[in-house]
Parts: sequence; structure tokens; C-alpha cells
Amino acid sequence: MTDLLLDQYQEIVGEDVINNLRQLAEPLRGAKVVHVNSTREGGGVAEILHRMIPLKKELGLEPSWEVIAGEGEFYQCTKYMHNTLQGNRSEIPQHLLKRYEETNEENAERLRGQLEEADFVFIHDPQPAPLLSLCSGRRGKWVWRCHIDVSRPYRPVWKYLRNFVEPYDASIWSLAEFAQPLHHPLYLIAPSIDPLSDKNIELSQKELKGVLKRSKLDPDRPIVVQVSRFDRFKDPVGVVQAFRLAKTFVPLQLVLAGGGATDDPEGEEVLAEVRAAAAGDSDIHVMLLPSDAHRTINGLQRISDIVVQKSTREGFGLTVTEAMWKGKPVIGGEVGGIRLQVHNHHTGFLVNTPEGAALRIRYLLTHRDKLEEMGRKARQFILENFLITRHVREYLTLMLAILRGTEERIELV
Repeated sequence: MTDLLLDQYQEIVGEDVINNLRQLAEPLRGAKVVHVNSTREGGGVAEILHRMIPLKKELGLEPSWEVIAGEGEFYQCTKYMHNTLQGNRSEIPQHLLKRYEETNEENAERLRGQLEEADFVFIHDPQPAPLLSLCSGRRGKWVWRCHIDVSRPYRPVWKYLRNFVEPYDASIWSLAEFAQPLHHPLYLIAPSIDPLSDKNIELSQKELKGVLKRSKLDPDRPIVVQVSRFDRFKDPVGVVQAFRLAKTFVPLQLVLAGGGATDDPEGEEVLAEVRAAAAGDSDIHVMLLPSDAHRTINGLQRISDIVVQKSTREGFGLTVTEAMWKGKPVIGGEVGGIRLQVHNHHTGFLVNTPEGAALRIRYLLTHRDKLEEMGRKARQFILENFLITRHVREYLTLMLAILRGTEERIELV
């Protein structure tokens, strides 16, 4: 394979960054690396893996990506688990936990050979966490990668999951405050976006005008956009409330765009709540998008004046990263990984209420110089901190550290 991808990244991040990736990857050349998660489409984990796997392959590793298969009760259980790990106090019914374990056993039968032969296995989030306990013949290093906010979990659920997670060789967390004490090394690696993906590349003016037309938006009035799954933790109803407050002072349009994920059974219910909240207002556009609508999302973010991500809990918030890369100020919930990206009053604003979001929307639309300044700072901040090249570099560094954990110094040539 040619270095086509690496050459394209080099044009964005510079030669030194790419040379550093090659240097880190050389001792790992030929290593079999398996990533396992619960969905191939929908959500930030799938998006990252779609872009990371080809890059690791080009660097000389042998990566693969497996998706565990499950049915209704399994996803009900993992949604309960997701919500309770992020703070909801709710018992998970025993029959759902039984189905959770049975589903992992079924997937282990299918994947065991590949997982046990791998040099590195990365298990993403709670859904496939029990797989390690079902692969007794494993020879490689196993890492659990947690993408969600587990800073204040419902303790009985975390205690149950910890039994599966504790035996891993290491775990990865997006923020230090998300991590829970475990008896193995804990690493911090923030997620990233790919500037070469359809969701983030530059778009022509013709294509942007097409997005405007298809979305039935007025190009002469300001546009506020939130792109996210229809999930209560994303607080889309709170965004509607903020929009209506701001609209009393400035002419405004709102787009709430997103889709579902195959492992999220609550999406349709939340979408119905959003549509009910928006009913009767022709300036609120609720858009249910297919999982491959990457260029449409790109266009919506680019034609917006302001991007909102008013989450009440958030693992990281890649839609924030995407918007900032496009030079947009973001008004985000003061939670989780959003705080890593939105520096209050510099790359956007952090808020806690619909009233606060409305105030900041009004301020930015009446102070265009500040809006543009924040947008410039936002793009530069993402360039320096949250592109996929940094993400891959930290994965390679972690793999070397785990592989040579007893060495005080690792020499790279």
C-alpha cells in the first residue's frame, strides 16, 4: 500500500507529526490488533474506528474490527448500563443481565480464535466487556476502552461491570475524572476527528447551497445547529427551549439533526419527544438522518452561525470537535469532554441551562466580531489537539508501553 493517507495527513499536520507516527509504528509492524465494539454505524466509536483502522494498516500493523451481534434484550440491558453508569439510579432486571452474559458467550464462540491469536485486543465500552473472561487461551494484551462518563456511576451497576473489567491489562479513559479505581494501569486518551472524512472535508459553495435548499432553511437568517443522536443526555428538548427564548430577541432558525444507533433502543422515543416540543414552529427543523449522511452533517455545521451541544452528560462530544474544526463557536453543556474543548469565552461558551444557552446565542449573534474570533481560535485548537493523527500516536505509544512495561526506557530508531 502506498502512503497516500499519510501524505494527505502530512499536508494538514506537517511532516514531523507523520514521521513520528512512522517511528512509533516500526517496532509494532505486523502486530495483529483487534478492535471490538457493538455497532458499525452510528455514534462516535464507530466513526473513529472507520478512520483509524486504515491508518493503522498503512503504518504496518495488521488491524481488524469486529462488531458483536445482539438482539432486543441485550441492547435494552446495555442501554440501562450506559444510563446508570452515567448517573441514573436504576436496577437492571436480572433477566436482562442474564441475556447480556449469554450474548457475550455467543459472540465469544464466533470470535474466540481471532481474539486469542491477537497481539492486542481493544474492547470498546460495556457491551463486549465480558469477552476477556471467555477467552482463556488469549496470548496478547487486552485493553478496555471506556468512552462514557463513569465519574458518578450507580454503584451496584459499576460493581457488576468491574468484575469483567478488572482483569484487563489496562484501560483507557477520555478524562481523568471519568476513571474509576482499578488494579491495572489506566491511560488517558481523548477521542478525535478525521479531517479527511466526508464529515470534515471542505465542501464547495454549490454543495452548501444544496444543503440549505434541501433543509428548507432561509439563507438570510441566522442558523443554530445541534447534531447528535436523539438521546436524553444530549438534551434536545432543552435546546428547543433555549431557541425559543433567544428567538424573542433575534430572528433565528434551529436545526436538530441526528440519527439513531443500532445499540440504542430509546432513540425513537426521544425523537418523538423532540418533535412534540417543536410542534407548531416552522423555524425548528428536526431532521432524522441516515447513518451515512456525513456530507449533510458537514454541510449543516458549515452553514450554521453557531453550533450547540447542550448535553447534560457527555463522554467527549465529537460533534463539538467537528464544529470547531469548521471554525464555529460552540455553546456546550458544562460537562464531560465538552469542557476539554470549549474554553469558556475563547472557543465558545459553557452553559448549564436553556436560559444560559439562549443568552449566549443572543450575545454571539449581536457581536459578530466575537463570533468570528472564537471560530478562528476553535479551529486552531482542534488542529493542535484533537485530530486522528494525535489519537493514533497515543494508541501506538500505549501499545509500546504495555508491551515493554518493565523497561524504564524504550529506544526508538
